[in-house]
Amino acid sequence: MIRFFAKHPTAANLLMLGLLVLGVTSLPNIKRETFPEFDPPYIMAGVVYPGASPQEVEESICVRMEDAVDGLANIEETQCEAVEGSARLILKLNEKADISRMLVDVQTQINAINDFPQEIESPIVQELDWNEPVVDVAITADTTWPELKAYAEQLKRTLKLDYDVSLVDVAGFSDHQFRVELDSQALRQLGLSVGDIATQIGRQNIKLPSGNVETPDKNFLIRFDERRITPQQLESIVVGSGPNGSLIRLRDIATITDRFELDEQKVLFDGHPSALLKVSKNKEDDALRIKERVAQFVEEQQAIAPDGVKLELTNDLSSVLWDRLTMMVSNGWQGIVLVFATMWLFFSLRYSFWVAAGLPVAFLGGLFLMAQLGLSINIMSLVGLLMAIGIMMDDAIVIAESIAAHLDRGENVDDAVIKGVKKVLPGVISSFLTTICIFGSLLFLQGEMGAVLRAVPQVLILVLTLSLVEAFLILPNHLSHSLHKEKKEKPPAKFKQKLLDRFENFRNTTLIKAVEKVVEFRYAFLGGVVALLLISVATIAGGLLKFQPFPDLDGDIAEARIILPPGSSLSQTEAVVDKIVASARKLDEEWTASVENGVPLVQHITSQFNANADANESGPHIATVRLDLLGAESRNTVIDDFIAAWRADIGELADPISLVFKQPTMGPGGRAIEIRAKHDDLAALKSASIDIQQYLNEFDGVHGVLDDMRMGKEEVLVKLRPGAETYGINGQLIANQLRAAFFGQTADEIQVGVENISIEVRLDKVQAGDLQQLANFPIIMSDDSQIPLATIATLDFQRNYVRIQRIDGLRTISVFGDVDNTKANSTAIIAQFQRDEAPKLLAKYPGLRFDFEGEAKDTAETGASMGKGFLLGLFGVFAILSYQFRSYLEPFVVMLAIPLAFIGVVWGHILLGHSLSMPSMMGFVSLAGIVVNDSILLVQYIRHHVDEGESVHDSVVKASRERFRAVFLTSMTTAAGLLPLLTETSLQAQVIQPLVISIVFGIFASTLLVLFMIPAAYAVLADFGLVHKHQEI
Repeated sequence: MIRFFAKHPTAANLLMLGLLVLGVTSLPNIKRETFPEFDPPYIMAGVVYPGASPQEVEESICVRMEDAVDGLANIEETQCEAVEGSARLILKLNEKADISRMLVDVQTQINAINDFPQEIESPIVQELDWNEPVVDVAITADTTWPELKAYAEQLKRTLKLDYDVSLVDVAGFSDHQFRVELDSQALRQLGLSVGDIATQIGRQNIKLPSGNVETPDKNFLIRFDERRITPQQLESIVVGSGPNGSLIRLRDIATITDRFELDEQKVLFDGHPSALLKVSKNKEDDALRIKERVAQFVEEQQAIAPDGVKLELTNDLSSVLWDRLTMMVSNGWQGIVLVFATMWLFFSLRYSFWVAAGLPVAFLGGLFLMAQLGLSINIMSLVGLLMAIGIMMDDAIVIAESIAAHLDRGENVDDAVIKGVKKVLPGVISSFLTTICIFGSLLFLQGEMGAVLRAVPQVLILVLTLSLVEAFLILPNHLSHSLHKEKKEKPPAKFKQKLLDRFENFRNTTLIKAVEKVVEFRYAFLGGVVALLLISVATIAGGLLKFQPFPDLDGDIAEARIILPPGSSLSQTEAVVDKIVASARKLDEEWTASVENGVPLVQHITSQFNANADANESGPHIATVRLDLLGAESRNTVIDDFIAAWRADIGELADPISLVFKQPTMGPGGRAIEIRAKHDDLAALKSASIDIQQYLNEFDGVHGVLDDMRMGKEEVLVKLRPGAETYGINGQLIANQLRAAFFGQTADEIQVGVENISIEVRLDKVQAGDLQQLANFPIIMSDDSQIPLATIATLDFQRNYVRIQRIDGLRTISVFGDVDNTKANSTAIIAQFQRDEAPKLLAKYPGLRFDFEGEAKDTAETGASMGKGFLLGLFGVFAILSYQFRSYLEPFVVMLAIPLAFIGVVWGHILLGHSLSMPSMMGFVSLAGIVVNDSILLVQYIRHHVDEGESVHDSVVKASRERFRAVFLTSMTTAAGLLPLLTETSLQAQVIQPLVISIVFGIFASTLLVLFMIPAAYAVLADFGLVHKHQEI
């Protein structure tokens, strides 16, 4: 096969072309994203129970649903949240679960529950398929809210129909309504209740087909239409007659406004009222393609928009993705060029060109396979490709070296090529297998971080397999061609010749002396290396080198999330928002001048009321302020520094119960701190939660600490006085009249264009906003007499929790926090909490239980599976080497390189000031697959010499000299491929840099040490008489 491809004039090129073409054609079909898919599947069951308090919902719905699904398999966690009027059960499934089957099972179990309350609506069971936000379009215009809403709806329709963007929502509005506010004084005089007026409007406002008339020559339809679709038309409805017989119309006793239901549901963009078109994508879509369409839409619609209307892109979560991918790609190119340059120093130009030409072939072939397997292009898979550069070059260099060696012996070109390839075939195959062993073990990483990191080995294995094909079938053909031509080449450049002479000189004198020295003082050397290894491990244990689960990502968006005490008014919230926006504007001016050299740092400021991602509730008391900053590639500001300055500038505000500043994007792994406390008693839970929050707030660098269970608004509890029934009234009568007056009653719903507008009738807001009015509220009896509420009912005050969360059958409160990684470390804080604070709390509240979620749990899960996989991989490597070297001891000598690499990893992180993180561990594990290759080659040559009957001392010195060039080159090329990423200053490289540091520094350390360590270890083995010749089988 190898001979056939080497000799055949076109076969090798055709194979190469085939791979290139397949790769290029599959490029447009690959999805691009920041991280691979890492959300586990969820199923949600929702039940609406109108008017029930959270506690009633919990007792009558949550508990029953939990019991029903308890026996189903593959459920990792059951969450049920009870809020006013509804319950949601969320089941988190594990990776083995078959989602379609689970949906049916859950549906069946919940439908089988027969003791639900009568009033509930039928349960809805569905898969929670989260749509990811891509970008928002802010529409500002100086016009009324209803007109703005209508314009936004029209644009949404255009975006869906003409630009093929399927998931678009209009945000910033609540339900459209005509509100009829009645004057309570006038109602009393007429002796009518709010409900009577509502029925009156409903009866008047009617449209009905009323049969048809047949005349001898025609048919007519009769249609009665008395619908009123504007506030002006509604005003003329007759609602009763005055004492003197005059007609009383609606306008005499009410004001009618065209408005939206909730005042607090609004968005201000750069201080102007605006509508938001929120564009999101489902799991299959490519964010960048959608973003392109939306950008085109904004450009084209802005050109034809009426005067005073502005469309702007905001909250763009995809621009960061583009920055990241372009950064990776440009670094990849630089890496390939560097690799080529390194090769060219040691081989002729044509020769190095063909060796480096294997890269695009394997890459494009790999992309084709990625498209077939449904893998996406993301940060992690691109790192995989970059790591592959170095590993692939190893094979090619070893083959090229071997062919060159055969040529030096004066064989003719064709024989040299074929013999050279065959000689290293077993070594290359075994080093390929060891690499696959290590990376293969990483395919089974668990946890969300694991799902993200898994992309690296997936891509590597694909590309490496292809590079093997390239190295054995395509490369020899090209090399033999270039060697035939090479005889005519001019001698190498002067400086190159000089460099090569220097290198030879170093290899033949300095290196040999050094190796001999090391072999002479072998025990001291080995002792020194072991000491260095122990010191390196100690830096982690001693805390000089910190550990953080996942490095921070730098986005372009900063948020302030505000929660005031429930029951606060919209004006109080607006006051807080104004302070925060003013602070952002002030900082913007300072930073623009000092850091960004005059380019505005804050591009847009969006204030969205009744929206807060942390709150799990709605109302006028919550809001979010969002800043769009200058793109990460073009700004000098680190977003976390800006957020810290913003937080410091605002300081402590009295009103909010929670004010959290953060980036909205979440990396894999979840919140930095998430502690769950479980207990049956809500009061005990809440006070435990306050203790935990106080404890966490003492740490410097921990911020945004809040829990997810809060008291709701104050409630007025109305109960009938004993004996009130004698007046001939019942609870139903009072409740209905109160609800109509204070909550409002829908008289009718009308359809205008795409919009559904409801007509709401209620008491005048100013008059209803008074507790004295409530006590004197006239209840109209069945005989039309009126009686004040306070004479037949008592009024008391009380408060309830807004939402009760149950996890795995226990009431749970979660405490969240974010950590500034430069000052504090989430893993350490959780560990300290478990050690110091948890026992105190367990003693104080018997029956309390703790769970740790978020990063802490995910790190543990991913770390454990990585460790397990690593050990299995090492065993695989040992087995392959043991088979190849026919010995149990020598594989250990080869594998000595692995712990040595760890020394490089630790000191690399310390030098560059990075924390160790999951990606760095991943880098170290991948190193195991790379550094073993160098030592295999070395040990193979030592063996070869020993087998020929030379002494161990001579064998190790010779082998070190002979293999120095190959070992040096393979390490140089791997490092060169990743060097651009290491020196990358862009903020986007932070996620990958730990991985790259691990590999580059690990390789340098292990290369240096392998050249000396293995000879020393061999000499030690010889001291104990453990080195023997191989017997022929």
